[in-house]
Amino acid sequence: MRRRKSGELAPLARDREAMQCPEAGKPIVKVNHCQKYVYSFGVPRRCPLCGQDVGSRRLEEAPVSISEPFTNGHREKCSFLLRPTRGTFLREYDGRSDLHVGITNTGGVVYNYTVHGVQRDEVGWEQSVSVPLLWPGLFGLLDQWDKYLEDFSATGAWLPHRYEEDHHNCYSYALAFINCVLATEGEEQLDRDEFTEKFVVPRTRKASKYITLYRAIEERGFYVTDPPGP
Repeated sequence: MRRRKSGELAPLARDREAMQCPEAGKPIVKVNHCQKYVYSFGVPRRCPLCGQDVGSRRLEEAPVSISEPFTNGHREKCSFLLRPTRGTFLREYDGRSDLHVGITNTGGVVYNYTVHGVQRDEVGWEQSVSVPLLWPGLFGLLDQWDKYLEDFSATGAWLPHRYEEDHHNCYSYALAFINCVLATEGEEQLDRDEFTEKFVVPRTRKASKYITLYRAIEERGFYVTDPPGP
């Protein structure tokens, strides 16, 4: 996908076979001190702004853990996954690097289309953005999901020689499977832009903000923002 909207991680089109190092990020904690929000890896003993102890005296000053937008894709069943083609989101991804996408079966095996055809990865997606696909009304598909995914992947459309980097790629494969499932259930199908805007962009925007925060803490040891206004 060539066009990008503000806050969207991109591009999603180009995908070559690549392994990802399953490197977990450090947990981020937010502390309310000096009328500021102070973010750091773990709870600091002293406030980096005033040097005083940050032991909370009031509930509103208690440290808060910031939820990470990434997940181990091999623990996500029946989901659409995104990860950098090379490296990880927190380390190597620069906002312009290529992303690779895939679909998980009920056992966390990631089916994804590359120049080598459909791959079935049991490792390599340990730091992914996940979009659950068993939406309300589709929960009954759980028992048939693996068969649908395997049968779909075995069709001639996804042979290695049919792969085209810009027009018949990992995203084409994943969206075609999703629409195949929707059609089977009598549900309305989704075009590429609709699926991306509705399900992918909200998660990638959150991931982008988290990456920026994470790297700022890595660089300075902490990051400070003003609390929202009343």
